[in-house]
Amino acid sequence: MKKQALKLYQSQLHEMEEAGTLKRESLLSTPQGARIGVGSRKGVLNMCANNYLGLSDNKFLIEKAKESYDAWGFGLSSVRFICGTQAIHKALEKRLAAFLGTDDAILYSSCFDANGGLFETLLGPEDAVISDELNHASIIDGIRLCKARRLRYKNNDMDDLKAQLEAARDCRVKLIATDGVFSMDGFIANLPAICNLAEEHDALVMVDDSHGVGVLGGRGRGTPEHCGVMGRVDILTGTFGKALGGASGGYTAARREIVDMLRQRSRPYLFSNSVAPAICAVTMSVLNMLESSTWLPSTLRENTAHFRAALAEAGFDVPESTHPIVPIMLYDARVAREFASRLLEKGVYAVGFSHPVVPMGKARVRTQVSAAHTKKDLDFAVQCFREVKEEMNA
Repeated sequence: MKKQALKLYQSQLHEMEEAGTLKRESLLSTPQGARIGVGSRKGVLNMCANNYLGLSDNKFLIEKAKESYDAWGFGLSSVRFICGTQAIHKALEKRLAAFLGTDDAILYSSCFDANGGLFETLLGPEDAVISDELNHASIIDGIRLCKARRLRYKNNDMDDLKAQLEAARDCRVKLIATDGVFSMDGFIANLPAICNLAEEHDALVMVDDSHGVGVLGGRGRGTPEHCGVMGRVDILTGTFGKALGGASGGYTAARREIVDMLRQRSRPYLFSNSVAPAICAVTMSVLNMLESSTWLPSTLRENTAHFRAALAEAGFDVPESTHPIVPIMLYDARVAREFASRLLEKGVYAVGFSHPVVPMGKARVRTQVSAAHTKKDLDFAVQCFREVKEEMNA
């Protein structure tokens, strides 16, 4: 049976290879940054990291992390309710709630864990969760763990959302779940309309803002600030592993009663080690940076507008948005993989995405703009895209 199982896995991996969907990992030889070492290549322009504010190798933040080791140690070796809570954890939760405009916040090892521990805690068989069809895998997996009635609406389709809310009208608790930014396309959720429908149907609103916090809004407070609905979203989940320093860790910021429930019953919180104190120290420093200056988010917006305009002028098929996630649609998985490979040869690192990460027939090279990029960097990237397009007749 063991040989039969291994033969099955080998066959499946071969099928992925033949279809052009087998994912490979590139070895980085440098810290994360606008320019990185990829394998033996040095100084490669990085166009595919979630390093939106360019803080992953920020010297000031590195020093803050080092200082935290002397003050708080390397880690807690425990979960929060046993002996894994330090003053720095409570300080970050308070700081994060104030920054996002919520009652309270709770820390997790990752946003995947935050989403994984949310729905099962809050919803039972008498309740309903209404989820956008393009939500992140962590939301989908979190919903699978709960016993609530599961309804799905078409991406950002408010008529369909309304229909699903009406279908769930007899449920005890109704919870709308959506990404703030849909990570494969860069689309921004229609939060004003979602909040309006939620209030009309007495439903809660949950937003995973992993690609919004630090990126959108005048002060980087994410999609609620960008959409003008701060205070109307009941539950925000997010990560410190993208714009807010790029390490790891996540959170849920929400109404006080919801956070209190999560502290009592959320399994990833109760059974996972505490977030490392260095991450807490660095994240608080990042929040201070965002509150003291708008320079990083505004630079990111300028870079994004410049890059999107240059790609449009070059004739590339790019879904319309203002977000620094900029997918170049190629549709064919093999073409996307070859396109990315040729880009790397020219000194630009970007990854081809294909099924099952994106729908079948929707393969693309997804790029992501950073505040650490210069206009010269972005122009170089566009020129390389032009060259590969001509070489491949793509």
